Amino acid sequence: MKRIFLFLATNLAVMLILSVAWFVISQVFGLGSTMDYRGGGINYTSTLVLSAVFGFGGSIISLLISKWMAKRSVGAQIIVQPSNEAERWLLQTVERQAKLAGIGMPEVAIYDSPEINAFATGASRNNALVAVSTGLLANMTRDEAEAVLGHEIGHVANGDMITLTLIQGVVNTFVIFFARIVGYFVDRVLLKNENGPGIGFFVTTIAAEMVFGVLASVIVMWFSRQREFRADEAGARFASRQKMISALERLKLNYETPAQLPSQMTAFGISGHGSALGRLFMSHPPLDERIAALRSGASMGQRVSSTVS
Repeated sequence: MKRIFLFLATNLAVMLILSVAWFVISQVFGLGSTMDYRGGGINYTSTLVLSAVFGFGGSIISLLISKWMAKRSVGAQIIVQPSNEAERWLLQTVERQAKLAGIGMPEVAIYDSPEINAFATGASRNNALVAVSTGLLANMTRDEAEAVLGHEIGHVANGDMITLTLIQGVVNTFVIFFARIVGYFVDRVLLKNENGPGIGFFVTTIAAEMVFGVLASVIVMWFSRQREFRADEAGARFASRQKMISALERLKLNYETPAQLPSQMTAFGISGHGSALGRLFMSHPPLDERIAALRSGASMGQRVSSTVS
């Protein structure tokens, strides 16, 4: 279940840093606490607001540094001036598809990996990165690679990075909110601590955030799977439906080779497999379902065309 795991881990790390910073600031400047240990109980409104600050803060920071992380995680080399015909074709294809999609020209990069894969990431539709593996360039035909690039441009044009950030922010907010409530209950009710948040609160809260975060990732994974169908349709639109189907069938032939993308990038990749934890935690829909959806769309279009004529 590599899908967006790095994105989630980055969020968690950022949230923990923000939590520590808030605790230090509140202690130094006497800003008070959302937890009253002397009879007042929990201030739910303040706790929810604070959770939203942490939750959206983590996801937004992750989004803003996504390109920087992507380049360094996979060692992506940005193509500034094409050094060969393949790089020239890559730039021209991305530029053409970006114009068709109505977005700014993304940075284009190649990273060294034997797997057939590609990804797109970035903070906005006009500030994105599209990268392909050397394995994809070596093992896919130009038609198949064109469809994959269209799939990635589709992710950018559909605003998937922004939408994922918003969904992750909402999920983070409720994860933190309920984790703090659990932390308060354990520290105040079970451990009988009456002197303010103690070690029991912090340990329990962090543990609860991790548990709730895993459960909440089911929501993110579901959105991710729906997004893949839309990106496949974009690939069919910017290349052709048959080219997109051929690209997915090529991926099926390499199904035994596990994806090696860092998880933040596989969130917007072309390849993806199910995990042993089951369909709820699958990052991409099964390739057979994606191919069937494309073929179904083609059949529907043909039926409509026949009816009109």
